[in-house]
Amino acid sequence: MEELAHGVKFLDEAYHCLVCGERFIKGEVFQVDGRFFEAYKAAEMHVRAEHESMFVYLMNMDKKYTGLSDHQKELLSYFMQGVSDKEAAKQIGGSPSTIRNHRFKFKEKEKQARVFLALMQLLKEDAGPESLVQIHRGATMVDERYAITTEEQEKVLKTYFKADGTLSQFPSKEKKKIVVLQYLLKKFEAGQQYTEKEVNEVIKQVYADFVTIRRYFIEYGFMDRNQDGSAYWIKG
Repeated sequence: MEELAHGVKFLDEAYHCLVCGERFIKGEVFQVDGRFFEAYKAAEMHVRAEHESMFVYLMNMDKKYTGLSDHQKELLSYFMQGVSDKEAAKQIGGSPSTIRNHRFKFKEKEKQARVFLALMQLLKEDAGPESLVQIHRGATMVDERYAITTEEQEKVLKTYFKADGTLSQFPSKEKKKIVVLQYLLKKFEAGQQYTEKEVNEVIKQVYADFVTIRRYFIEYGFMDRNQDGSAYWIKG
């Protein structure tokens, strides 16, 4: 929750921007607008300066991630701006009491989300061998294809990877593709930026058709890149 709210994740002795992967090494000092800040503060300032705010970033995510309708997003934006119920009602129609009812429903939604997160945490702690594999946070098009058990994962890896660690072939079925891509993603470090050539070299050590793997990394949301393709990084 804190990481998503502030857009900063601590990993491998560095603070990483969750949006673009920019890395701020713990213990170093960074200059921002003529002033010096420690790594975490510099990372927070980077998020605000380069990505406007995590509120805006999260609000712009697809409904499959937020669970929010366009109307609900509009309301939350007004609440974030400190707009009164009376003014919000004027802007979108309805009455102040209707807006207050929406505020109440958002509070209830928050309580339900906290309970659900607690349940999922307990499930992860106590689940048996048939527990589901955790999906990479940046993954796109999340649906039943991502319902992969640990047993299924192990079977796919044994089938498609040789004893020397190379990939015999890239599977055609979507669920198996996801398993292979998640495994190959471990060969890259979170928070580090790679050139396209460097990405290709890492993949080529395992599979000759690096173009296909690189394309699926982007398509499935496991990696992201800048517009000119000069830098790649693990997404989320």
